[in-house]
Amino acid sequence: MPPKTVAVTGGTGRIGPTVVNALKDAGYRVVNCSRSGGSVGDANLRADMTDAGEAYGAFATAGADAVVHLGMLSKPDHDPGYVVYESNAMSTYNVLEAAESLGIDTVVLASSMSALGASFEPGPVRLSYLPVDEDHPVTPSNPYGLGKQVLEVTADGFARRPDGPTTIASFRFPWMPTEKQMRETFSDADRRLAALHQSENFKTIRNTLFSYLAQADAADAVRRAIEADFEGHERFWVAADDTTAEMETAELVAEEYPDVETKKTFEGYESLVSTEKARRLLGWEPERSWRELR
Repeated sequence: MPPKTVAVTGGTGRIGPTVVNALKDAGYRVVNCSRSGGSVGDANLRADMTDAGEAYGAFATAGADAVVHLGMLSKPDHDPGYVVYESNAMSTYNVLEAAESLGIDTVVLASSMSALGASFEPGPVRLSYLPVDEDHPVTPSNPYGLGKQVLEVTADGFARRPDGPTTIASFRFPWMPTEKQMRETFSDADRRLAALHQSENFKTIRNTLFSYLAQADAADAVRRAIEADFEGHERFWVAADDTTAEMETAELVAEEYPDVETKKTFEGYESLVSTEKARRLLGWEPERSWRELR
């Protein structure tokens, strides 16, 4: 039976309100469970997912039959490393254990491109081939990326449990801008490679493979994962179909990743992140591009 009530942790965070509204529009009763409370859901509860009892109590009170876990620190810049790691790894364990105890069969987790060893790393991203897919090695070293990698491994373990959630999806999200942010950051800016090289964020842009994903497309992926019928834990890369650079992808790869094996011939501004698995198992595909906002 499809879920009717979805508990969304971190519903007041960066992507949370967009996900909550998308689920409400799709007919779900949505209960926001966040440390700040807020008023975005059909009901709103104060709960910290790093506390096992609060996670259990929130989901039980909500009457949830699906959980979307977004309630983690989105950046490692302002907290000690152990806090960042705990926010991602320990909160996920608590969410999955509470779901198991309450018989909640569907869980969606916010992993990150950082699990690859991309953003927030001190050195360049380690790439074996392009485009990256779910089989690509992951080599994070910073607390945020490590927490995301452990999040995924923890989900593997719960999927092996006889009473664990039936369907667990982990999304490796890139940066997820609003339409306004896409317009300001991409459409109204100089995205030629020479200009990007002058950006103070260029290392992150390169390490994250010039990728992004519109918030509305991310929310659609979450909804489709809630409605999916696969069994076990699956990781999914999700990203826009194009890059953030005003340079065709084949030339971009030659300029920025000349020693990396390519597994396909790139056409146009095609993304360096493969979303084929999400298309195949979830029927999802991104619909929005910053280039359309010009």
